[in-house]
Amino acid sequence: MKATGIVRRIDDLGRVVIPKEIRRTMRIREGDPLEIFTDRDGEVIFKKYSPIGELSGFATQYAETLYRTCNYPILICDRDTVVAFAGLPKKECTDKKISGEMESICENRSLYVREKNGKDVPALEGNDRLTVSCAMPVISEGDIIGVVMSVLPEGQDAYPSDVETKLIQTAAVFLGKQME
Repeated sequence: MKATGIVRRIDDLGRVVIPKEIRRTMRIREGDPLEIFTDRDGEVIFKKYSPIGELSGFATQYAETLYRTCNYPILICDRDTVVAFAGLPKKECTDKKISGEMESICENRSLYVREKNGKDVPALEGNDRLTVSCAMPVISEGDIIGVVMSVLPEGQDAYPSDVETKLIQTAAVFLGKQME
C-alpha cells in the first residue's frame, strides 16, 4: 500500500475526509460508492465499488454476442475502466481507463453518435487508436454506472448505422435494468 503522508482524524459522527488530491487521482466523485473492508493486519481499506463490475461475466458474454452478430468491436465499462470487451486485443483493453472525453459524454446521459466533420472521441485514456463510434451510458436507478460503446480501430473511417445505435442503446438499457 502506498503511503501519502496525509493524516486525517475521525469526527464525532465517525466520518473521515478523503483528501481532494486522492479523490482526483482515484477518480472518486461525490456520491460514488466505496467498499470498506479490513485485512488481517488491522488496516481499513476503501475501494471504489463498481456495480457493473459485479456483472463482468455476464457483460463479457453480452459484448461477445454483440460482436459476433454485428461485427462491431464493443467495450462495456464502469465509470472508470473497461469491465468487458470483444473484438479487440486483450492488451489494449484490460484494466484500461476510459478517456476524459468519454466521461463527459456519459455525464450528458444520452446517446453519443460519431458525426461527419465532428471531432473523434478516444475511447480509452492515452489511446487515440480506438475512437468511439457510438456510446450510451448505463443508468440504474437514476445513477450513471457505466457505458456501452462500439469503437473504431485505427484507420477505420465509418459512421454508425441505425442498427448499431439501437443495439448499443438496448445493451445499455438492459444492463441498467439488470442492476436494479
